[in-house]
Parts: sequence; structure tokens; C-alpha cells
Amino acid sequence: MTMEKIDVVIVGAGFAGISAVYKFKQQGLKAVVFEAGSGVGGTWYFNKYPGARCDTHSMEYSFQFSEELQQDWEWSEKYATQPEILEYLNHTVDRFNLRKDIKLNTRVEKAIWNQSDSIWEVSISSGELFLADYLVMATGCLSKPNFPNINGIDTFSGEVFHTSRWPEIKPDFTSKTVGIIGTGSSGIQCIPIIASEAKHLIVYQRTPNYSVPARNEGLSQDFVANIKSRYRLFREDNYKQGFGLNLPLNDVSALDVSEEERNKVFEKQWQKGGLGFLTSFNDLLFNMESNYHAQQFIRNKIKTLVKDPDVAEKLMPRTPLACKRLCVDTGYYETFNRKNVELVDIKTNPIDLIKSNSVIVGNQEHVLDTLIIATGFDAMTGALTNIEVIGKGGVSIKDKWKTGPSAYLGIAISGFPNLFMITGPGSPSVLSNMVPSIEQHVNWISDCIEYLRNKNFTSIEADLNAQKSWMEELNEISDQTIYPHCQSWYLGTNIKGKKQAFTAYLGVPPYIDRCKEVVESGYEGFSLSK
Repeated sequence: MTMEKIDVVIVGAGFAGISAVYKFKQQGLKAVVFEAGSGVGGTWYFNKYPGARCDTHSMEYSFQFSEELQQDWEWSEKYATQPEILEYLNHTVDRFNLRKDIKLNTRVEKAIWNQSDSIWEVSISSGELFLADYLVMATGCLSKPNFPNINGIDTFSGEVFHTSRWPEIKPDFTSKTVGIIGTGSSGIQCIPIIASEAKHLIVYQRTPNYSVPARNEGLSQDFVANIKSRYRLFREDNYKQGFGLNLPLNDVSALDVSEEERNKVFEKQWQKGGLGFLTSFNDLLFNMESNYHAQQFIRNKIKTLVKDPDVAEKLMPRTPLACKRLCVDTGYYETFNRKNVELVDIKTNPIDLIKSNSVIVGNQEHVLDTLIIATGFDAMTGALTNIEVIGKGGVSIKDKWKTGPSAYLGIAISGFPNLFMITGPGSPSVLSNMVPSIEQHVNWISDCIEYLRNKNFTSIEADLNAQKSWMEELNEISDQTIYPHCQSWYLGTNIKGKKQAFTAYLGVPPYIDRCKEVVESGYEGFSLSK
């Protein structure tokens, strides 16, 4: 067996893995990235479905580690498409000569902590073994697909596509009857485009989701020039915002204004488009009554946009706004006015059976040419528990998290020395601007490794008590919000048998402050060994 000793093994070549290998190379470490896919990009490599695009402004959803890269790269749209983001990531990899440090089509099969030698033994799919001082999990929060457990789904003989495993060659839906299961973010993005191509589209909806218009547009030269003239300060200001995004909060309660004024504010944000709708008032995420007014506004919009009252009623969510991910769309609700689009409610009438060429719902048989699965991900923890990572005492992360994920700062796990996660459970992750959050973690990990090496420490491990206290604090904060009040992938309820737990730390500025405090106190909450 081939064996190689290196400083850092990085798992995953998305934004996190690319950022990490760049940073580690800059500090003189020997690092390698293992990526199961055939190209770099992570989520943005696999999610090639029609309409896939970011819901964060492209001028913010990008790397900060190189001012030259920030100044040189030109985004074409307010919300970048998947092909443009993938092009950007490939450009970054080539610009900084990182491709030679990334091994594609290579899956990490197992990683075992060798306590006596204070080293990680990492086995990959080629049969090679790597010995690494540090293991960095850059596996992403939305990277393990969730496949529904529907009777007969494996017997369907027509085309089958999962939105997060879309083929390289674009499928042709012309003259075909297409069925799509799922109306989360990926479904909401691709349904309008598929509807414009297919002869007939049947949308199987279990739970309706709130969606706001993107109002996507090209970027003007003046706008881009303004941001680029003050990019560093612009980024610093973003880190001071609650979600780490340039979404200024209206510091007024929805209950402190008249109904007329409240609806004017909602309408202004609706016309502006995007996730800024959540900043219409300062208490939409904390006060259920205020949240209800926002819900009602969107339900009234659906009633206006969808001509058939019965279809409109089925499309109206009844959960608190944003306790499930708020979606951003282009013409989603209007799509249901098309004569070739049919909405099937599978909440009241679940899918009974999938046959070789059809889907059976109650006494209805829908003959299909193509079936699209848009049921999302085993989010937050799925990619981590999908790899056999074994820490002290022979305990795996999967076993450790059977009772729910627990981590310190979302960066480290008790019982797993020298293992770091990027945007792991216990950090702002999916409730923040992911790319700046990734870079904040990469910088923290990089500084930590440098400290350990300079001080001749061989290992660092999260203390169990510190970890417990951190997760208790996270839950105390989230319990004051609307987030735990519905079934969602935020809680893991979309995965059968998964322990329900809310795992995102709310608030980017206080989180960053806590990370700094831990370092300044000599890594409080960690055990360091020589």
C-alpha cells in the first residue's frame, strides 16, 4: 500500500476546500484536497439543474483572500447562475495553481485517529493511505442528496434525474410529460424553466414553500465600480450584519406601525426582491404575530398571482415564514397559470406507487416520460456522517451524533483531535452568507494550526463541557426565534430516523466575537497536548 505523510488532508473541493488549500499553501503547509466529483465546485459542480443560481448577491458571494481576484473578476448578474459560479471557481483554482493539489474522482473512505502517534490515517478510494497531522472537513452543508423512499421508485424505466446530481449533458424535455417531486429551493428554481420546455409538467407538492421574487438583473458598471472602490470596507460592514449579508435591517417592529404602513414596507421589499424581505421589520424572526403579518402578505400575493383559486390555495404555506428556508424565484407562482402545468397535492394524497412509466396517486395514474427528484439534502451533517471518521476510543462521528450533532464553535468535535470542520453544525453556516463564513473558519483554522506548530503542540481537541455549553447556548438563542416551529431540513426532519436538532448559531457578529475570544484566551474550551 502506498503511504504518504503530509500536513493537512482536506475533504471536498467546493468553496471551502479551495479556500482552505490556498490558505494552507500560503503558510507553507503541505496539503491535499480529495474530491469525489469529477470537477471542482462542490455543490456548484453537482447542482446543474435548470435555473440553478445563488440567492446571495454575487458581489458578496465570492472570495476575499485576494484583492486582485476581487478587482479582476466580473460578475454579469445580481444573482450569479450555476455555470458562472462554477467558471469562477475553476478560474480561481487555475489562477492560484491549486489544481495540482486537488485529487478529483477520489473519495475518502475512512479516516482513523492514531492516538499513539497523534496523526490521522486517511484511506482513499484508490487504495492509498495518507498520514496527516490535521484533517479538515470541507464537505459542505448541502451536499448529500436526499432520495425519497417511495414504493417502486427504482422500477421507473424512463429518465430519472435528481436536481443535485444533474447530468453534464442537458436533458431535452421537448414533447415530454415530466413529473417533479419536491417544491423546495431547487424545485422552485427549475419548475418555471422545465414548464417552458415540456409538453406537460406535473408538480408533486407535499409542503408549499414561501418564495419571494428575485428581481434579478444585470450589474451596472457604476454599481460594480462603487463596490470595488471600497471592497475591503464593504466586506467588513457585511460581517457586522446579522446574516453577514448587505441586508440593512429596518429597526422597527411590524407591530408598531399601522396595517397600511406595514403593507407598504412589505410591498417595497417585494418589489426590490430577494432575501431582504426578511429585514422588512426587526422582529419577523422573533415575534410570531409580526411573522404572521408577513405570512399573510405573501399568501395574498399568491392569491393575486395564481389565477385558479384552488391552485392558489394549495400553493399557500401555513407555517411561520422562514422557519423553512425562504426561497427566491423567477416567475414561480405565475408558472401555475400555464395550461401545461398541473399541481398535485401529495400531502393529503401521498404517492402510492411508482411504476415503470407512471406515478400512482390515489385512483389517478400519471403516465410520465421523465421523473425529476427535487427532495433536497441530508443537510448540515449528512456529508460528515457519510464518511467513516473514527476518533478516540474507536468512536465514529456517526455514532457520536446518534443523539444529535454536537460541536464546539461548529469547528471541532470532542473526541476528534486535530479535526476541523468548515461551517459545521454549531456555526452560522446556512443562516449566513456562506462564502465569508467559510473564509472566517479557514482563517481561524489556519491561525490555530500555526499557533500549535509554533508552540510545539501535537494536538488540539474540544472539551466536552465546553461543547455542551456551546450547544446549549445555541439552543437558547434559537428557542427565542421562529426556527424550531416547523418541520424543516434546518432541524433534520426531512430525513427518516435522524435526530431532530437545530444546529445553526444565529448571529454572525456575536459568533465572530466569540471565536476571537476563544483565541485570545489561549484557546479556551480546547485541550492542547505536547
